[in-house]
Amino acid sequence: MAITIDLSGRVALVTGSATGLGASLALKLAQAGAHVILNYSRSAKEAEATADECRALGAQVQVVQADVGEDADCRKLADAASGLGRLDVLVNNAGITKQVPNHADLEGLSKDDFLRLYGVNVVGPFMIVRACEKLLRASHESTGVSASVLNVSSIAGVTGIGSSVAYAASKGAFNTMTLSLARALAPAIRVNAICPGFIGTRWFKDYMGDEKYSDFEDTVRNATPLRLASSPDDIADAGFFFLTDSAAHITGETLMVDAGTHLGFAPLTAR
Repeated sequence: MAITIDLSGRVALVTGSATGLGASLALKLAQAGAHVILNYSRSAKEAEATADECRALGAQVQVVQADVGEDADCRKLADAASGLGRLDVLVNNAGITKQVPNHADLEGLSKDDFLRLYGVNVVGPFMIVRACEKLLRASHESTGVSASVLNVSSIAGVTGIGSSVAYAASKGAFNTMTLSLARALAPAIRVNAICPGFIGTRWFKDYMGDEKYSDFEDTVRNATPLRLASSPDDIADAGFFFLTDSAAHITGETLMVDAGTHLGFAPLTAR
């Protein structure tokens, strides 16, 4: 039996949705009929391109420039939803990192690096949830269905691997905050998180070039138990589930979507 997801009439806000995973989640929400509020910090051109794709799917779209690390900007995003009279879905996707892949290089990170990453990756999502809380609760009161918050975290927050110690630590804090908010905001608001591993975004391709990226993707694929290198759409498929009524009985969940990376390398002979 085919399952059709219909989010017509609902309003969704996706932070950091100009490109990559945020854009993929926004497009899935648009395809399901939701009104989508897109957010960007600096990528105005890319945000407008994503907005056009959402409109081509028949969705109503707003684009709002805001830095989720600033409380005033978080409240500006909430005001955009307030102007529509409701907010049913919030995706905390915006995030930043500092590249210090050698975790033994303790001098590679400063106090300011930690504060900047925590400011966007942890404090930012807290502030946007706080700014949107009344709207999300109102959604539950009017529909009887819990509003949904999806936090886009990382396996770095579970395994301690990743682009830097500061990034992994911030995502670990984000995962813990997911649990705290799920308890505090129930039953009106469900709060869940996904923890992606590698995501083949434009950033990698621009940074490495096509040939090096292709080799890197092969390395990633061969290092995962499922022998897969995930795209933004692959990760968005899992995240989108939490935003639908199919997940109505799920809150406080932290789901790793990493092709099995957290399990460690699985030799081909084991298959």
